[in-house]
Amino acid sequence: MTVRVTLVSAVLGAAARQPRFEDDRPLGEPDLRPAREAAGRVDPGGLVVAAPSPRCTQTAEALGLAADPVPALAGAATGRWRGRTLEEVAAAEGGELARWLSDPAAAPHGGESVLDLCARVGGWLDALPADGPRVTAVVEPDVVRAAVLHALGVPGAAFWRLDVEPLSVTRLSGRLGRWNVRLGRPSAQ
Repeated sequence: MTVRVTLVSAVLGAAARQPRFEDDRPLGEPDLRPAREAAGRVDPGGLVVAAPSPRCTQTAEALGLAADPVPALAGAATGRWRGRTLEEVAAAEGGELARWLSDPAAAPHGGESVLDLCARVGGWLDALPADGPRVTAVVEPDVVRAAVLHALGVPGAAFWRLDVEPLSVTRLSGRLGRWNVRLGRPSAQ
């Protein structure tokens, strides 16, 4: 049997436009409008899940999807940087930020490294039953990156080289530990 997973990247809220680590603020109606407009364009089929962040659960709801939260699909834990803007962290810990962005094994913030995130997301993918239902997951962009790296067996150093647009759809299909990837079709198409 083939495992089929559709990853939908969450919408970008107004607060997220100012890059902030793990911003758990709820989205406003203007933030959710693109997802509401895309409702019905994402065929959920089977099991529907979401990362536990408000951004992902609200995106799923706006898309008309009844999603169960899955902790393994949470965005990377960023330790003491949580809630701080990229600008604030760069000013206070520029060298540590540069190390985190260039070394996938580094976690200078005390949270997860990119490699840890990739292992967690890869473990979730590999645990999906081959005879199970198709899975649709609304997740953070870093989870999409981690899933694609795992599926293709690409080194963690490529993590930051993948751009994931809000509401983009990435499809994975796998059998016997071998995955195929269809990248980033916008949900509006």
